[in-house]
Amino acid sequence: MNPSAGTAPWVRDPGVWAGLSLVLLVAVLDRVSLVGLTGGFGIGALVTAMISTARRTAGVAVFALLAALVAGGFVEEYGPPEYAIRILICVVLGALAVASAETRERREARLRRLTVIADAAQRAVLRASPDRIGRLGLAVRYVSASEEASIGGDLYEIAATPFGVRVIVGDVRGKGLPAVQTAASVLGAFRQAATTAPDPAVLARQVDDVISRLIDDEEFVTAVFAEFRDDGTVALANCGHHPPMLLDSDGARVLDTGEPTPPLGLFPDPELVVHPWRPGGRLLLYTDGLVEARDEDGEFFSLEGEANLLAKRPLPAALDGLVAHLRAHVGGRVADDVALVLAEDLTRAGVRAGR
Repeated sequence: MNPSAGTAPWVRDPGVWAGLSLVLLVAVLDRVSLVGLTGGFGIGALVTAMISTARRTAGVAVFALLAALVAGGFVEEYGPPEYAIRILICVVLGALAVASAETRERREARLRRLTVIADAAQRAVLRASPDRIGRLGLAVRYVSASEEASIGGDLYEIAATPFGVRVIVGDVRGKGLPAVQTAASVLGAFRQAATTAPDPAVLARQVDDVISRLIDDEEFVTAVFAEFRDDGTVALANCGHHPPMLLDSDGARVLDTGEPTPPLGLFPDPELVVHPWRPGGRLLLYTDGLVEARDEDGEFFSLEGEANLLAKRPLPAALDGLVAHLRAHVGGRVADDVALVLAEDLTRAGVRAGR
């Protein structure tokens, strides 16, 4: 049985105890000091207002006022005007504390509502991904730079098509709900065209045709398109994005994605580049928040240094380990959103995506 189950909530509130403790401290100082501190009793309520509710702040303010009235009566140096001024100061500080707590509570409630909306929007945009499609194993992760909500402009999507499994990973210029709206438009265009476009390069141009009509002139979306084919190859089309990293028996290397081309929204014309896709091989697609993350010394996160982790661990554990190393590199605070998709050819005997 929890011993605190029947205890009043305010008893477990550190803000209340901090405020009451400060009131008592001022009372002691008021008795031993030659300087009258009666007006300072209200400081306890201000401290409570920083971390507790308006109602509990009001309780501490009342306690502070009573303490000020009692303590002030024992100070012989106070004349009636001086005593009244100090009591008035205590009352004003208490009122300010309550008003401050009410304002903070309203802002926090509004932030909670926005967080719920943002999380719902993000879940609607980034749908759950399968862990396997045919012989292709998959794992995805999204790391948001926002502490309040998992929301941002990075995006990913996976689609099974007659041409093979197609994947898009991209990054919208901008942050917040406008970036999510643009990301939703990109993913909607991708889902519509993924099953009919003959190859990833055509698919990229078709997505751009839609996006260019929807976004402003100053907006754009970097993106890389991948198509995992049954003939043992992977076809890539890159629109101003970081190229993916391949991990196979030859080691880890960043793949060539052809001549640089503008991002989506700026009329890209990517070339189609095809690479061998061996059994057991893994391909990591990512956004720039991964490789452009810096530590306190300004050093970039080393993706090459994570090659062994990405190649050896099960897919979900590999991405979890990568995210943990990224957070450790930046000191726990990720400055930019990160979208990750790790794919593996499972045709090699005994290979499983979640082993």
